[in-house]
Amino acid sequence: MEAVIPDLAKVARSYGEFRAVAGVGAIRTEADYDRALFLIEAILDETRDTPAREDAAHPLADLLDLLTAAVREYEADHHAIPAVSPREVLRFLMDQHGLRQADLPEVGSQSVISEILAGRRLLNTRQIAVLAKRFHVGADAFIERNDAH
Repeated sequence: MEAVIPDLAKVARSYGEFRAVAGVGAIRTEADYDRALFLIEAILDETRDTPAREDAAHPLADLLDLLTAAVREYEADHHAIPAVSPREVLRFLMDQHGLRQADLPEVGSQSVISEILAGRRLLNTRQIAVLAKRFHVGADAFIERNDAH
């Protein structure tokens, strides 16, 4: 298959028109990032019945893919979340929700929670599932990694 050289002047005009209509282009600043997030949400809201993220033939699917990739790249460079241990995540969430060890009986006794928070005990799969559901976060927040301190 032979590559066709695009009419770059036409591409530039079309891209300029797209930017004017969509209000977003390359993500270089926080304002660009916020506009891209807004457009992603608008696409997801507009395509709720036929989600663009699940239908590659949807007219907005490619745009959604491009935007989410650009947002991920920007977030990795500018909003990187430091690796933390599951016990630090749990401690943070407990503080944010004003919880004590006794407030988590579904995880275990106060002594079990104390051992987890002290780093003497790892969370098991049942506890991870319970905490992820309770705090509405991904289970991976509670999985021990070698790079977390």
